[in-house]
Amino acid sequence: MLKPLSLACCFLILASCAMNPPQPVSPGMLLAARMTPVELESDGFVLQSYKRMERPDTPIRVYIEGDGHAWSTRWEPAADPTPRYAVGLRLALLDPLPNVVYLARPCQYTREKSPACNEAYWTDKRYSADMVAAMNQALDQLLKGMPAPRLELVGYSGGAAIAVMLAARRHDVISLRTVAGNLDSEAVNQYHHVSAMPLSQNPIAYASALAHLPQRHFIGGRDRVIPTSISAAFIAHTACSSDNTIVNVADADHQNGWEAVWPSLLTMMPQCASALDATGTAK
Repeated sequence: MLKPLSLACCFLILASCAMNPPQPVSPGMLLAARMTPVELESDGFVLQSYKRMERPDTPIRVYIEGDGHAWSTRWEPAADPTPRYAVGLRLALLDPLPNVVYLARPCQYTREKSPACNEAYWTDKRYSADMVAAMNQALDQLLKGMPAPRLELVGYSGGAAIAVMLAARRHDVISLRTVAGNLDSEAVNQYHHVSAMPLSQNPIAYASALAHLPQRHFIGGRDRVIPTSISAAFIAHTACSSDNTIVNVADADHQNGWEAVWPSLLTMMPQCASALDATGTAK
């Protein structure tokens, strides 16, 4: 028997718009952004990536895609989790930094090329330890041979959960940005009254490990998938001040309204102003 409605279905209904046809990024958009495709092999998965590496001596901004098209119907997992509208990729294409990398999640775009793929990896196990390990290995492949890389992670939606867990395990991450980020998967499940994901990790459990990492969390004022309280709860588990790290984008919902403002949002540098005074008391 299929499990009760999971978080993936909420993302499908509210964000992925399953009844709409896919809207892939055109080759012209990739060409204009000077991004080239790369396929990365990691533990039975082939991960789709796009990259522009023009100044490897400067920081590299890495974009991590959201959960994608996880469910076909309310009760039936999708056969292919490739996003219908790849927000993470579209934001990456708008980034003017000399070094930009986009990482799709395991099985997105490459379902037929990845022998390890099964529906668990885009439903109950989407934030599992092996999913994070696969993403980490792919990132290591991209950076192989590069001396002392410095990474700025950007995670969209469920990709924010992966970005948090990557940042917690790596030593080359210098900042974190999230966009409509799922930073507490258990709380989001409870908010939507859907079943838990016991095979996945909860990103908020890693918040304290990122206590002094410069970060910015962009939330949509019209987002009905991720409540605005989620980012605040995440920040409360760090030493950062929410006044300096959370930005409410009033006209954005979970999927729409980000591209138009992304270049200006990128000018807001990640920071982590301590929320504690000299005595260790919360301000």
